[in-house]
Amino acid sequence: MLLRSAVTNTWRSFNGISGCTHCSKNGAQTWCRWRLQWKRNYRLLPDDVKSVRSVVNPDISRIRNIGIMAHIDAGKTTTTERMLYYSGYTRALGDVDDGDTVTDFMAQERERGITIQSAAVTFDWKEHRINLIDTPGHVDFTVEVERALRVLDGAVAVFDASAGVEAQTLTVWRQADKHCIPRLCFLNKMDKPGASLPYSIASIKKKLKANPVLLQIPIGSGKGFTGLVDLITNERVMWNVKSPSEDGRVFEKTPLSSSDSAELLSEAKEARGCLIEQVADLDDEFAELLLGEFSENFDAVPCEELRAAVRRVTLAHKGVPVLCGSALKNKGVQPLLDAITAYLPAPNERHLDLVRWYKDDLCALAFKVLHDKQRGPLVFLRIYSGTMKAQSAVHNINRNATERMSRLLLPFADQHVEIPSLTAGNIALTVGLKQTVTGDTIVSSKSSAAAAERRALKEDERRRGTEGGEGRLVLAGVEIPEPVFFCTIEPPTLAKQADLEHALTCLQREDPSLKVRTDTDSGQTILCGMGELHIEIIHDRIRREYNIETHLGPLQVAYRETVLRPASTTDTLDRTLGDRRHVVTVGLAESVEEQLPPDVKVAVENGIQSSYLQGPLLGYPVQAVSTTVESVSIQSGTSMAMVSACVSRCMLKVLRQAGCQLLEPLMSLEITVGEEQLSAVLGDLAQRRGAIHDIQGRHDNKLLLASVPLAEMMGYSTVLRTLTSGNATFSLQLASYEAMSPQEQSVVLNKMAGLA
Repeated sequence: MLLRSAVTNTWRSFNGISGCTHCSKNGAQTWCRWRLQWKRNYRLLPDDVKSVRSVVNPDISRIRNIGIMAHIDAGKTTTTERMLYYSGYTRALGDVDDGDTVTDFMAQERERGITIQSAAVTFDWKEHRINLIDTPGHVDFTVEVERALRVLDGAVAVFDASAGVEAQTLTVWRQADKHCIPRLCFLNKMDKPGASLPYSIASIKKKLKANPVLLQIPIGSGKGFTGLVDLITNERVMWNVKSPSEDGRVFEKTPLSSSDSAELLSEAKEARGCLIEQVADLDDEFAELLLGEFSENFDAVPCEELRAAVRRVTLAHKGVPVLCGSALKNKGVQPLLDAITAYLPAPNERHLDLVRWYKDDLCALAFKVLHDKQRGPLVFLRIYSGTMKAQSAVHNINRNATERMSRLLLPFADQHVEIPSLTAGNIALTVGLKQTVTGDTIVSSKSSAAAAERRALKEDERRRGTEGGEGRLVLAGVEIPEPVFFCTIEPPTLAKQADLEHALTCLQREDPSLKVRTDTDSGQTILCGMGELHIEIIHDRIRREYNIETHLGPLQVAYRETVLRPASTTDTLDRTLGDRRHVVTVGLAESVEEQLPPDVKVAVENGIQSSYLQGPLLGYPVQAVSTTVESVSIQSGTSMAMVSACVSRCMLKVLRQAGCQLLEPLMSLEITVGEEQLSAVLGDLAQRRGAIHDIQGRHDNKLLLASVPLAEMMGYSTVLRTLTSGNATFSLQLASYEAMSPQEQSVVLNKMAGLA
């Protein structure tokens, strides 16, 4: 109590000061980083945070593994912050602008006000355990969303109600489609002047090709948004808007009655009728109930039956429940939490064929790695079957290695609770797994994996024809997109080179989308990333976390190469090493590949694949090329390494004969801009080789859809701010690789050769 009292008094003294001695500015509105840290620590003292130890291993039916996903600045982190506050796990409401939210704990996140790393938090809501992952909205960190969705059972898609479906929303929605994840939609920012329920619903239908099931309608709009109508229970849910200090914890639920306005009653009755009809069309069981017991009066159907039907529709991917609110204004978050527990699936309602072969043995997937200076690598695991225990040995199938897990933790952003064991359906944080990386499958032992394989093979024998093998016992990993930007990175001195290599190794393990390679000609270290912001963040982390002041070279675009025409050739490698002579002849042409011995086939494939890594034009990877091996002649005693070397040399020769063409990354661009500034933006895009696809109206603004070569978009955020006085926003994501015109290719070749 002494510690808490001291912190409380210090915090009160901060609230009362008019200036801060820890920064050079004055004024009651000044917030320095030290003050924010005091606030954060005060919020997370042990007796200020509800303990997650109370029910360490809840019943699997009461667990919800969910993700918060959306376009940047839709309000994901603010929504998460409110969930933690209303569930009792924090004592104060954090704010993204103040940089004191729980899930945005990195210095770079707090300074920029964006989410960079996905953060996991565990909390309870009405006898349910919710494992929640707050994901980034920026396209540069889309791999963070991908690996989070891989291990989740459900997701909440957050929308800016004034903007509807935005570019990155479409991307994350497709990712969720790929993993067949049931979703809820939360129309956030209903308090904004341009917020529109009909527009958002239409946007979801048109752009996402989804079937929105509206469960709530707002009461009031813009600054007059005061509450909502729950169409399931036919109740009015109201928050107190008179008190500016109202934190939204207290709200009032009352049945709609004749005392309400006629307009609201009419709107609610129509919306509920549409909801009942829509659910009946999507769920046969509910339709039978309506046509039987409630055929005379559909409105009399019990809310429990309607809620159960909406759950079935959601889990069957036939519809997506839609709720509304304003997380920043503390409205609508508690009903959203209720909807998460009511409509999204428990882990045992999501079935993986692979997991059943392990029965009660441990099977888990590593989906994220963080590096801690004191504890080493921290590995996030989703447990699919069995029980995970601290101080136990586990087997990594991908690495064929056994490791000892020293500690087991429940994740709470950057604060963690140590626990002795955790059961299936949960998300765990482990200490001690030094070889495990993203995408690895963890089981209890090698014998456990062998037993699971035997069960799988027995089932295959009954079904006849399915291939077996250890590869089938591995959970699907995470698809990592190829980087589109690269630059050189150099330490301040040669003495720091080893430290830099260690830092890059750790960062690559944390972030699979970060690629590091060494230039074979110059010996320089090349940093490859998903965008300008991605590389900027990596550079900043190396400086702050590893105390290395590195120098970055100019940012360059990662082009690709392809061929212009078919070609064929042969090549012979005749080399004597020691007392052995190696002779191999390879022919590449457009004909049917002959049957090769397995070891020769592997050597040939290795030679072909290695030649695709560096094209003959500028050394970029080769794509959209197929190669046929016509003949391979090998003299006795020739090693397979020489076969690969001969194939690589022959490939280089035939690629040059075929003529090479540069492919450049083409980006999809969305710009939201005022009509009066549209012409300036269009003129600038024309100079950047941009192609305009559509210009749509969005309330008082225009939504510009275009495609632009990535090479023309360097530093575009600064240019757009200048053109529009900071009133426009844009998003950019990779669309495809397209062939460059001869003139543009010549410019790039001259630039690379130092002639331009």
